[in-house]
Amino acid sequence: MRTRRDQLSGAGAQVATEISINFGSSVAGLLIPLVGSPVVVAARQIVMVIVVLPLARPQLKDLSWGRIWPPLALGMVLAVMNLSFYQAVSLLGLGVAATIEFLGPFALALVTSRRILDFICAAAAAAGVFLLTWSDGTLNLLGIALALTAAAAWLCYILLTRRVATKFPGLEGISIASLVSLVIVVPIALFTLDLSAFTWGVVGLLLLVGVVSSAFPYTLDTYILRRISPRLYAIITSFGPVIAAGFGVLVLGETFTLLQQIAIVVVCVAAGAAIATQRDRPTSDLELTATAIP
Repeated sequence: MRTRRDQLSGAGAQVATEISINFGSSVAGLLIPLVGSPVVVAARQIVMVIVVLPLARPQLKDLSWGRIWPPLALGMVLAVMNLSFYQAVSLLGLGVAATIEFLGPFALALVTSRRILDFICAAAAAAGVFLLTWSDGTLNLLGIALALTAAAAWLCYILLTRRVATKFPGLEGISIASLVSLVIVVPIALFTLDLSAFTWGVVGLLLLVGVVSSAFPYTLDTYILRRISPRLYAIITSFGPVIAAGFGVLVLGETFTLLQQIAIVVVCVAAGAAIATQRDRPTSDLELTATAIP
């Protein structure tokens, strides 16, 4: 049973992760043209493993397949989510890619809904994304496809992280997931590695991205999802596209037309309205899904 104090602390922690991860994504946007998105993702996962593994060394000898598969799946989802998102950032820009990626948690919040209001909000969000990506009369189909892939992976990440958080003590589950993601990402990064692009400044920024985009928010998510529902998680996340767009302007020098600004706000307002007006139930269908997968 969650107490009000648990919910408030979890919500506050989620706001902090939104700021941290979007700031990290903006710094990553500076690095992707220099070293490529696979190297940035690999650096994130290396930092994650270095931070988490000493704190939560996984005990593998007594694990059954039924218990080990969620962190294994979570590791694969992390790799797909980060690789596809950063590549989408390189093609679409941070503000646009983050807005499209947000459709993942938004869809999770609506999956059990049958209200007319929710369908209206979903249509408004879809229209907002279309206006955001087609403001100049063209569509970057590859960038949109990658951002949608990241969105689907984020949906899976929320459900799997909640299951891992409830089945493993502390950070043990996320440490297993981090190792799996690292094994997947590093070979891809090595294949694209260009050592001539590395300077001490680049290395320092890669370490910063690893801390603020992975080590801090992902470890905190295991704390957050023990204390708040996936619905509340999604409500807070609905502010993410605006935060990302702000960092895109401040750090990356991105510019948005008035139409694009309106589109980002439409997506966030539609999502927030749809999620916030849903009624809480003692145990939601989403929570049952997150905790009852065999």
